Parts: sequence; C-alpha cells; structure tokens
Amino acid sequence: MTVRVRRVYESPEPDDGVRVLVDRLWPRGLSKDAARIDEWPKSLTPSTELRRWYHAQEDTGDAYEEFRRRYKAELATPGAAEALRALRELAAGGPATLVTAARAPDRSHASVLAELLTPGGGD
Repeated sequence: MTVRVRRVYESPEPDDGVRVLVDRLWPRGLSKDAARIDEWPKSLTPSTELRRWYHAQEDTGDAYEEFRRRYKAELATPGAAEALRALRELAAGGPATLVTAARAPDRSHASVLAELLTPGGGD
C-alpha cells in the first residue's frame, strides 16, 4: 500500500492513484477539474475547534505532538473510525494520495492520516 501526502495546489501526477481531499473546506481558487479529487471524506477532517486550537499554537513548537494526540482521539469516534476503515480499504487497492491545502503537509492532519493508513501505522 502506497499512501503519500501532497498539496492540493500541486499538479496531479499519473502515479497519484486515488486522490483524496482531506480538508473540510474546498481549497480556495482551485477548480474541481484542476484538483481531480476522487474522494472527499469530510468526517475524517479535524474538528473546527481542534483546527483553530492548532493554528493558534503552531508557533510554539510543541503543538504538533499535542495536535496529533487530539486528532487521533477524534478519529477513534465511531463515525470517523468507520470512515477511516473505508479509506484504509480504498488505499489498500492501490496508490492513494492525500491532498490538502495546508502549507506544511508534513505537520498537518494529512500526515497523521497517512501514518494511520500505512501498515503498522496503528489506529
């Protein structure tokens, strides 16, 4: 299973496989044709409260680990856990690319999802 994370503003590539938008809101200034999104599981996005908390804390340096912990707890709720299971099955069928508008995808919810989708990444 190959899961990677990219910015949604980067041009789609042939080896992206299934492109999954993992943001709650549609990215500004991007048409649906240009984005080439296959799935958009909004139930897997961080809550508004958690997202706001993280953006307010980003400059502190330690916020990402706390964000990861809180986001994983949100993903353990029944609705999100079911959506995560479905996405894991989708990703098992071939390459999957999680796309996000986040400026630093490697320190975002998208990287946490990618970790959970890879074998041994846990729940």
